[in-house]
Amino acid sequence: MNSRIALLSGSNRPQSQSLKVARFLQERLERLKLCDATDLIDLASIRLPLWPEKDQDEVWRKQQQLLQNATALVVVSPEWNGMACPALKNFFLYAGLAELGHKPALLVGVSAGSGGAYPIAELRASSYKNSRIMYLPEHLIVRNVDHVFNKDMPASDNDIRLRTRSDWVLRMLSSYDRALNSIRSEIDMFNGDHSTGM
Repeated sequence: MNSRIALLSGSNRPQSQSLKVARFLQERLERLKLCDATDLIDLASIRLPLWPEKDQDEVWRKQQQLLQNATALVVVSPEWNGMACPALKNFFLYAGLAELGHKPALLVGVSAGSGGAYPIAELRASSYKNSRIMYLPEHLIVRNVDHVFNKDMPASDNDIRLRTRSDWVLRMLSSYDRALNSIRSEIDMFNGDHSTGM
């Protein structure tokens, strides 16, 4: 099996803290040798048009190919006013069964303060129905994000704890990735009578 994990930075803002977290997790996946390859999708730099738009195909096609090649995902969502941000919600209108169907995904909430849980609950409730993405039962919440996962700052107890948990949950994602690979080949995902969920 060739495992390829796509990391999605869901913030609209360039050089966001969500992007920092996604890059940190990408580096850990590679250093721990938990997959064969990684791809980073930064929603701040690709700027998908609001769905549906006439000119959506050109911008979307490259991301679609990355997602179709991926065997697992890491979805990093900032918390904006207690919600997942618009770019990420828009992304899940584009990405469907062909891109995400029955692929394991780790949800990561990001907060500048003590929040971060609401986007995880929101995405679990609304983003899986048509895409059939398979969120892990575990997740990661990166609180006070300015003070963790930084290369130029001494690690705090909280930073060390988050780094340890990150490695633990990324190993879990890798295990799910291997396990679900064979299941996808056995499922009739594109049965027309049942392809959009209930």
